Amino acid sequence: MTAVGSDALAWTMAGCAGLAGGLAVARDPGVRRARTLMARRREEPWMPLLRTRARAHFDGRREWLCAPVAALVAVLGESVLPLLVGALAVPLVRRWLRGRARRREREVAADAVTALCGAVVGELRAGREPGQALLAAVRSAGALGGAEPAVLAAARFGGDVPGALRQAAAGPGLDGLAGMAACWRVAVDGGAGLAAGLTRLESSLRGEKRRRDELRAQLAGAWSTVVVLALLPVVGLGLGAALGADPLGVLLHSPGGLVCLVTGSVLEAAGLLWASRIVRAGEAA
Repeated sequence: MTAVGSDALAWTMAGCAGLAGGLAVARDPGVRRARTLMARRREEPWMPLLRTRARAHFDGRREWLCAPVAALVAVLGESVLPLLVGALAVPLVRRWLRGRARRREREVAADAVTALCGAVVGELRAGREPGQALLAAVRSAGALGGAEPAVLAAARFGGDVPGALRQAAAGPGLDGLAGMAACWRVAVDGGAGLAAGLTRLESSLRGEKRRRDELRAQLAGAWSTVVVLALLPVVGLGLGAALGADPLGVLLHSPGGLVCLVTGSVLEAAGLLWASRIVRAGEAA
């Protein structure tokens, strides 16, 4: 590898190390909160629209960022092997991004169910009938997803509202609707106060969200450690290139280097899966 290639590799690895530190800091919710509170610069009217369009354009294609990274490593290492690894990484990264998006959608749906309970309680205390209160709350909260038309029809025409709510609870993140259906059934059959039951349900859902946020804040440090450990081999390659060695040449163009590369990659993947499983187990608990 030429001196220019070694310098480029060193700068690339140094940038990856800086990115690892930035990710470790960015995952801290306190830092994000402070950054939001301290931001005082006035944005132009067109900036939010531009940011939204850019996010919508790149959200479905972020996994393809593996391709330019693999191409850069292939050029620096003068080997086609990084291109093959990048091609294999694209579907794996896409699967990870989709799982992350599904988890985010479930959390948003759960928060919307909590807001729906509060809206129904407000409408009931304002003097509306249960069906009318549910209609008004669904229009404002919109937490029922694809089952919303069935619930609205049952509430408008006197149908089986608890049954419609139970069917809607099968959606991702909409488990709270099953509790809402139970409160509705008890209020209809036993004459109990629907507003009181929904108030207790809303309090329970808010407590669950608060515990989830606290647990995520406690696990932020663990996730930061996982990210930093995952990028340490990249930092090691950068240090080797900065010292004048040729780590990519050794790894990609010698039998011993290829054995070390395969073994290290397997151990790296196993370590990441193990650490992620530990953190996921903590989140599930």
